[in-house]
Amino acid sequence: MKSILVIDDNPNIRDNTAEILELAGYKTFTAENGRQGVELAIKEKPAVIVCDIMMPELDGYGVLHLLRKNTDTQNIPFIFLTAKTERTDFRKGMEMGADDYITKPFDDVELLNAIETRLKKAEILDQKYASSPQGVSQFIKDIKDSGLLTNLADKFEMDVHRKKQTLYQEGKRPKYLYYLSKGKVKGIKTHPDGKEYITDLFSDGDFIGYSALIEDKNYDDSTVILEDAEIMQVPKEDFLQMIYSDINIAAKFIRIITQNVKEKEERLLNLAYSSLRKRVAKALVDIYEKFGENKPIEILREDIAQYVGTATESLIRTLSDFKAEKLIEIKEGKISIINIDKLKYLLY
Repeated sequence: MKSILVIDDNPNIRDNTAEILELAGYKTFTAENGRQGVELAIKEKPAVIVCDIMMPELDGYGVLHLLRKNTDTQNIPFIFLTAKTERTDFRKGMEMGADDYITKPFDDVELLNAIETRLKKAEILDQKYASSPQGVSQFIKDIKDSGLLTNLADKFEMDVHRKKQTLYQEGKRPKYLYYLSKGKVKGIKTHPDGKEYITDLFSDGDFIGYSALIEDKNYDDSTVILEDAEIMQVPKEDFLQMIYSDINIAAKFIRIITQNVKEKEERLLNLAYSSLRKRVAKALVDIYEKFGENKPIEILREDIAQYVGTATESLIRTLSDFKAEKLIEIKEGKISIINIDKLKYLLY
């Protein structure tokens, strides 16, 4: 059972608020002034704190300041209660780190909606997301579903992009965040010697191009459609507003991005130091897991070679070896994985 701390010097508001929350299934604690509220928050560590602004001994701003300085309470969602005459002062509280505010008098639904939204946000920020494009997609989807990021799917239209079409080019300034609803896309980087290698593979549900937007720099790779795709374009300004409207969400998002960058670096090291067999095996496993397990791999040999960082002829010879070793099967040009575990843990 989630617990809520209610801090208010007005006994009627304090008791009525606690009663509403208890009827909704929450455990409640109450404090009649700011000093008691801080002590209770540190002791009980509630899931959410609902606090009046104007109180004796220690006002709501003081409560928020002390709790944000304490490592045990600094991340507890904090909602201000404020009289309508004080509404112009709510901005001060938000700048200090409050998550929301409710004006008095308020109705039951408004209070419960505010509580539920903050709890959903806290769960999202506590959750561990995979350091991958899928993890980013899931994070933004969870934010959207929580109500903290709204109207994404309704506001922007889906466009159809055809196979071999370029989505964006290396060296260009980013204008959009791309959401891949359906299809396959590859990220390509050009080496100074003119050779290309694949930096990323994207499939249904992935967001594309976020690194350049977050870092405010030119694209360091290009993206090309591998299979006819339905893609939503979110303008840069809207994306940044959605993400940076909340510093906690922004920080969480950037942590996921940073982890994903580390994974890319590890893959590049693998390209540099692993044997060709291990690199091809790793590529097949990546593609198998990315584009759907138990489905034949239908990517062109040239694209797999670019992902591995080798010549197409060398890739084909290695695939022939894997086929002879019964690790894969090739029919009508399509590659089926027979023994995924042996490919994952190939010794040489």
